[in-house]
Amino acid sequence: MARFLPYASRVAPTLLLLAVFAVPVTAAGLPPTVAKGATQVEVFSSAAFHEGPTWDPATGKLYFTAFFSGEKSNQQVIRLDAPGKGTVWLDKSEGVNGTWLSLDGRLLGAQAYGHRLMSYSFGPKGPADAKALAVNMKWNQPNDVCQAPNGNIYFTDPDFQNRKTSKVFLMKPGGKPVKIIDDTPVPNGLITSNDGKVLYVGDSHRKMWRSYPILADGSAGPGKDFFDPGTKNMSSPDGMTIDADGNLYFTGRGGVWVASPAGKPVGFIPTKEFCSNVTFGGADGKTLYLTCSTKVYSLAMNVSGGEHAARAGRKGRKKGLFGLLRRTLKPAGRVLKGVGKVIDRIADDDDD
Repeated sequence: MARFLPYASRVAPTLLLLAVFAVPVTAAGLPPTVAKGATQVEVFSSAAFHEGPTWDPATGKLYFTAFFSGEKSNQQVIRLDAPGKGTVWLDKSEGVNGTWLSLDGRLLGAQAYGHRLMSYSFGPKGPADAKALAVNMKWNQPNDVCQAPNGNIYFTDPDFQNRKTSKVFLMKPGGKPVKIIDDTPVPNGLITSNDGKVLYVGDSHRKMWRSYPILADGSAGPGKDFFDPGTKNMSSPDGMTIDADGNLYFTGRGGVWVASPAGKPVGFIPTKEFCSNVTFGGADGKTLYLTCSTKVYSLAMNVSGGEHAARAGRKGRKKGLFGLLRRTLKPAGRVLKGVGKVIDRIADDDDD
């Protein structure tokens, strides 16, 4: 979420500012990863500012965050049950903004106002349980979160107001958050490459995206400027996602920019209003969901999301392992069964 949120009532004027900057750029064509003839389809609309989309394959639903401003300011996590129909899955979320599906099938959430990194289990009417993985009241406002293939969690804590105390943190399984990046003035969205070797971070101050090599211990090496579309539209970079081929989908600068793993432009998806975040979903992982200022859209794609491909890979390896064990142990089982029969006969002879 590319804005300073000390409390919810500040959202309204910021949204107006974002709307002014949200001028679609049409100089670049659609990326070839978009399905032929596909157009953005509105699947949800409300008075809230929408953010943090995550697809849960277990429930087959999209979950996203919503920020309501004004007299009835509130923050929620909404589940999309059908086009145009959403259910409040979590009310009074204390500013949960960016979300991520963890390796163990839970919803991770960067909680801006509660200054926490949260983990929720998926229940039919709301979280079956909620866990605070980390909390620090000195944090500015945790903004976005992702998890690497090895289980390491990364999250941003931008200082939108002063641009002096912004940080990116690493939290290893069972560990505590450790600062790994502090050279980005306002880190916003982030994601790792599919192999977990590169961390991409959007900078809402410099209006571009940076990349950092992920070292063996999970920390980040020296960063470099990774992608800058060079357009006149200077709306702030926000959330991001990645496809199975490693292409990055960056929101900001007029819509959604698609960049190759080498940082070269692949194409541009213009949006009618400011787009805060994107994620892949659907049964085959080939639907791109875009959360925008007051609407959520879907877009058919030719490629599946990186997370979908990773889950399919893990499932395939697991199935292969069990198959190998079955083939290996089945002959041993026959041998052991034969040994057991021999032992039974010997025991029967002793009884006589």
